[in-house]
Amino acid sequence: MSDHPPEGSGLRVIVADDHYLVREGVRKLLEASEEVEVVAAVGSAGELLSAVAETRPDAVITDIRMPPGHHMEGIEAAHRIRADHPDVGIVVLSQHADESYAYELLKHGTDGLAYLLKDRVGDVDELLRALREVTAGRSAIDARVVDALVQRRERRAESGLDLLTPRERDVLREMAQGKSNAGISSALSLSESAVEKHVSSIFIKLGRPGGEGIHRRVAAVLAFLQD
Repeated sequence: MSDHPPEGSGLRVIVADDHYLVREGVRKLLEASEEVEVVAAVGSAGELLSAVAETRPDAVITDIRMPPGHHMEGIEAAHRIRADHPDVGIVVLSQHADESYAYELLKHGTDGLAYLLKDRVGDVDELLRALREVTAGRSAIDARVVDALVQRRERRAESGLDLLTPRERDVLREMAQGKSNAGISSALSLSESAVEKHVSSIFIKLGRPGGEGIHRRVAAVLAFLQD
């Protein structure tokens, strides 16, 4: 049973970034929404792990590159946190839509993980949506990151993606962002019944028929892209 607060109450969040201005900017943005309490703001992966153990937040927002090596410390910390504190959601921020970073983050599973580009941080609604998704155990993946993962897959051996129509690829990209059928319908100007047919066809072609619900669909799509 999760120890997160009930829906509608404030989310307790830790912000981790080695740049003070970015860290404090994200803190103020979240606190101004009145939906989030920032319980700690730290500048390294080690401080992040300690803060999580001490405060048991609902979610963490972390940069990928942090001291000491400025490589993938944020991703490594995310894996540690998910292993030790599986109820804590993780939103990872990246400067670029780098498919190799996305792959490293998601290769063990997508539960409770989000990958957003830093230039989305100014969109508080997008950031809050990602926090809600990960604290519910679901996923949120930036559209440009999904595109990078698709291109990674397309560079490899011939696969089920080759069988998808252009419209099915559009639906897959929207679906992998965590959108419901209604959200996809609105984004692509399709009827919901048409979206349902495309989704069904996508899963059949990818060898993953069935799978109801946003989280299961995202997990299936990303698992396929990472094969």
